[in-house]
Amino acid sequence: MKLIKPTIFAASLLILVGCGSTTAPILSTPIANIDATPLKERSLTKEELKSWGHKDLVADTIPGMSVDKAYAEIIKGQKGKKVIVAVLDSGIDIDHEDLNDVIWTNSKEIANNGKDDDNNGFVDDVHGWNFLGDAYNENLEKTRIVKKGTSHPDYAAAKAEIDAEYQEYVAGKAEMDQIASRVKQANAAFKKYFKKDNYTLKDINAITAPDESMSEHIFIAKRILSSGRFETLDEAEKEIKSNLESIGETLNYNLNTNFNGRTTGDDPYDITDNIYGNGNVKHVKKSEAHGTHVAGIIAAERNNGIGMNGVANNVEIMAVRMVPNGDEYDKDVALAIRYAVDNGAQVINGSFGKYFSQNNEWVRDAIAYAGKNNVLVIKAAGNENTNLDEKAVYPNDQTPTGTEVSDTFLTVGALQNKYGSQMVAGYSNYGKNNVDVFAPGSAIYSTFPENEYKSIGGTSMAAPGVAGVAALIMSQYPKLTAAQVKQIIMQSGLPVNRDVVIDQSKGAMPFSQGSKTGKIVNAYNALILADKVSRGKAKL
Repeated sequence: MKLIKPTIFAASLLILVGCGSTTAPILSTPIANIDATPLKERSLTKEELKSWGHKDLVADTIPGMSVDKAYAEIIKGQKGKKVIVAVLDSGIDIDHEDLNDVIWTNSKEIANNGKDDDNNGFVDDVHGWNFLGDAYNENLEKTRIVKKGTSHPDYAAAKAEIDAEYQEYVAGKAEMDQIASRVKQANAAFKKYFKKDNYTLKDINAITAPDESMSEHIFIAKRILSSGRFETLDEAEKEIKSNLESIGETLNYNLNTNFNGRTTGDDPYDITDNIYGNGNVKHVKKSEAHGTHVAGIIAAERNNGIGMNGVANNVEIMAVRMVPNGDEYDKDVALAIRYAVDNGAQVINGSFGKYFSQNNEWVRDAIAYAGKNNVLVIKAAGNENTNLDEKAVYPNDQTPTGTEVSDTFLTVGALQNKYGSQMVAGYSNYGKNNVDVFAPGSAIYSTFPENEYKSIGGTSMAAPGVAGVAALIMSQYPKLTAAQVKQIIMQSGLPVNRDVVIDQSKGAMPFSQGSKTGKIVNAYNALILADKVSRGKAKL
């Protein structure tokens, strides 16, 4: 998928910490009835916004995953066993100050010697593998289908979507160009008027007897700065420019049937043509930030005094670059999953997806392969507010008849940080049968390339939070299987017995209608249930 769109998430139990050996148990009680939890009445502070996904619903009335509570009351400094999480995504800044100590290293490979030292078929795959080579921009899958011509069975549907989307983006670009011009003019006028660059909304409100031109600038500034999204027009200009660049990429590359982004020299429609790519897993440009952000959510080094804390405390990130700025190829997805499994990943995070797939059977076979090899695959549900029980998103673990090929595939929808009727992110896909759980996904603060940090949102941000919880469980209870960990995450979540807006075209409905479990992922409860299962005190 196009990664970032220009829009815009009761009994007491004994807990065994450490590696599941002889550590003294800790008494903890799972979070249970939350129906009486009050709604959040105030706006979150800047610090709360940076870590809201780790907060506790009962204590903070923020629909987080109780990660902080889990560390404070259950883990208490116990690291457990190292867990490898493969991030199948865009490039990752493996040198980032908050990630460089948690990146997986292939100990059997000698860096930069041009040899396949471990005989796994990949030369110099020291930190993972790059199935894209130097490429960045790419077509959407529907564009590739249209390029194949009218004989393709999905041609008519793909062509109709491309035509409609192209017109939408052309109109959006024209509107955004106008906004950009007006904001730029207003910003320049205020800097000239105040004779300084760092003016404030308070300064603007103090302007008296403005002429017609200045009145227009004041109107624009108040609309933008009063929203709370931007503190300055400089920030607004920067985001508008980024949005225009994204729109341009969509028109020039994603929807352009004359563009071909593939540079690896392989045939993307031949699964046996599998020797391609390279070992450079980093981003090729600073704006290629999605994979770095996802990696930070899972594993940014905890309590190091910089940046932010990842969910998991004893984890290594295996970087697998296979998502371009466009739609991923099915072959790349399938081979990336198999690479992760074959090289020791225990969890795979997939924050990508699309609604057309030409070779989904390759991906489905790879998902089944992961399941047979005890690897948990966690997948973002998607960002189109679509019912996945009615429209499939790829990849998924279902055959055309609906039979699931794996019991280790988990699909995650996104929440935003407002407990109550608006808690489900307005963009999040949902489905009573085909979405398993919900987790924090909107305005998630995490790592960006070149030692930066930003907040962005999407189900892409919800999935890695759950991947972090899975890694935390596996680290503390390494004898549990991937299928057990999936069930623990699903069963231990917090059920919400409130009506919420799930489908943005309809009114509020029970939260339970949005997913298979009707639950919010909760790390604290998950560890309690994991302990009980590991002791044989509970069955899944």
